Amino acid sequence: MASKIYTKTGDKGTTGLIGGKRVSKSHERIEAYGTVDELNSYLGLVRDVITIDEKKEELKYIQDRLFTVGSNLACDDENAKMILPDLTENDIILLEKSIDQMDTELEPLKNFIIPGGHIHISYCHIARCVCRRAERLCVQLMEHSFVPPLIIQYLNRLSDYLFTLSRYIGKHLDVIEIEWNSKGIRSKG
Repeated sequence: MASKIYTKTGDKGTTGLIGGKRVSKSHERIEAYGTVDELNSYLGLVRDVITIDEKKEELKYIQDRLFTVGSNLACDDENAKMILPDLTENDIILLEKSIDQMDTELEPLKNFIIPGGHIHISYCHIARCVCRRAERLCVQLMEHSFVPPLIIQYLNRLSDYLFTLSRYIGKHLDVIEIEWNSKGIRSKG
């Protein structure tokens, strides 16, 4: 017999962490890994709409890594007996190499870029913003609970990756970037 998707254990506003501890669904640990899950869903959307095959594969790998991030954030360190997958320095290096590769095709930035110009670019910017929120929530959680430092580094680098990816997608779609400056906006191109 197949297991049911609903357990009814959260009907009173609590959820279980890996290790068995129950906490409020509004607990900052739940906010942190819930936001990572939201980010992962947006990356699925970005992967579904873009047409650059090597970036689709890269995003799939990043989504896998975000499941690792989420499982580490969902762990109650005091009682957990499971061995969880870990991020490694290599995961961050892969993001940096991809950023550097994409940057070789992009014009140097001189101003902020106004998000938008094409729906694929906009989805990427939304993912970037959700990534930054996840990072902030993890930093907040780290102030009084253990968060592996590589998680903060990974989310920080991932937001840089997503910004660069948005520009890279725009380049491949021949979308003109709109620069922001204090005196108004102007088209670059």
